[in-house]
Amino acid sequence: MAETKPAIKTPPNAVKFLFGGLAGMGATCFVQPLDLIKNRMQMAGQGGGAAPSFMATLTGVVRSEGPLAVYNGLSAGLLRQATYTTTRLGVYNTLFQHFSTDGQPPPFSYKVVIGLAAGATGAVVGTPAEVALIRMSSDGSLPAAERRGYTGVGNALTRIAKEEGVATLWRGCAPTVARAMVLNATQLASYSEAKQAIKRRTDMPDGVKLHFCASMISGLLTTLASMPVDIVKTRIQNMKVVNGVPEYKVWESHTADLERLTVRCTCPQNGLDVLTKIVAKEGFFSLWKGFVPYYSRLGPHTVLTFIFLEQLNQAYQRFAV
Repeated sequence: MAETKPAIKTPPNAVKFLFGGLAGMGATCFVQPLDLIKNRMQMAGQGGGAAPSFMATLTGVVRSEGPLAVYNGLSAGLLRQATYTTTRLGVYNTLFQHFSTDGQPPPFSYKVVIGLAAGATGAVVGTPAEVALIRMSSDGSLPAAERRGYTGVGNALTRIAKEEGVATLWRGCAPTVARAMVLNATQLASYSEAKQAIKRRTDMPDGVKLHFCASMISGLLTTLASMPVDIVKTRIQNMKVVNGVPEYKVWESHTADLERLTVRCTCPQNGLDVLTKIVAKEGFFSLWKGFVPYYSRLGPHTVLTFIFLEQLNQAYQRFAV
């Protein structure tokens, strides 16, 4: 008589969201230095000069700011994962489960659409933490007189809202959403597809080795697809407004003074203006500036996130009542 397999326990939606956030935060603790180097490289060479290499940027940060400076912005990175990754992986896993039939995963086209929806939702929720992260990790590269000097993510969010208006917390939301949609549609869908393809073509068991291989393939494809949008997002979120004039064109700006409470609302920056200026001044391939730290961060972050997520799900299967 055939042995009956135990039923798979499906975590409730709240647990899926929690696992997604914990997995992302765990991965960020390992790759935050690479995120900082990527941001510094993307901000370099804005005037058309050559951007420093990965190693030159890394050694420059350590030499001028100290070895612990590579973790500047960690608190904002963790908050980003707690908001953005919690939301995107929670939404993705919930929709993935919903569209699976008879234990079979949804087709690839469904995975892409699910990834787009999860990425867009997570980006809107996580943009304030993203703005704080970009500014905190780039601050050390500015002249001393121009540094913002945020002491932590709470201080950054409070000061941005107070000094520049609450709407500034969502500066660059449009390119952040665009990047997240591209990133998630590529990352989440390609991870699932790569994992299934490796299992079909090899005898590799479902474990850390399989998760690692699928994650590295997914990370490479995601890096190639999302970097042009990411550099636009980085430039917008770190830009300064001098005498009321922003570095890049904006669609519209409004200021209102409501009984001593000043509210400034600037509509989303023109991402196309940023894109064309980067290409004109720095060259087409500068859109992939910081490729090495981006992939070096995204590959391991993808690997670690999915490994942590798989381990959390397996632990739930073992210990859930």
